[in-house]
Amino acid sequence: MSEDNTSSATERRPDRAAFIIAVFLFVIAGVMAWDATHLNTIAQYARIGPATVPEVVAFGLFCLGIWTVAEAWRGEFPERDKQEVAPVIWIVAGLVCQMLLLRVAGFSIATGILFALTARGFGKRRLWISLPIGIVFSFVVWAIFSQLLQLTLPAGPLEHLFF
Repeated sequence: MSEDNTSSATERRPDRAAFIIAVFLFVIAGVMAWDATHLNTIAQYARIGPATVPEVVAFGLFCLGIWTVAEAWRGEFPERDKQEVAPVIWIVAGLVCQMLLLRVAGFSIATGILFALTARGFGKRRLWISLPIGIVFSFVVWAIFSQLLQLTLPAGPLEHLFF
């Protein structure tokens, strides 16, 4: 009998983070439903138009929001691991560098830096190895897209050196 008392004392409280996620689900569902009501409908025999899929997705998100609230209230979400901030900072720094350098340095160098900083965020400590690999890989991607597929990607000094 005392075992029941200790298990009730260790029950988990409602999960606040899950409630916040549920609020975001409700907001996204509401925006999608509102936007779907403003789409021009075309009278068809089956009454399926351009608003049908957004309405179904909004309904699904609303149901997921209700489910998330129920699970959060019961406290049945598994315990989350402690978040590590440093890898996220490395990846965000790579994205910022790519956005800032894309027009100046070109696709290959900017995306190579993104590759190297993302690899660093995932635990690869040797930037002097991952940076050249990322630049070479990005240059190959740029060459395929711009030369073979004739799509426009920002070219920098490295791209102008070869093409």
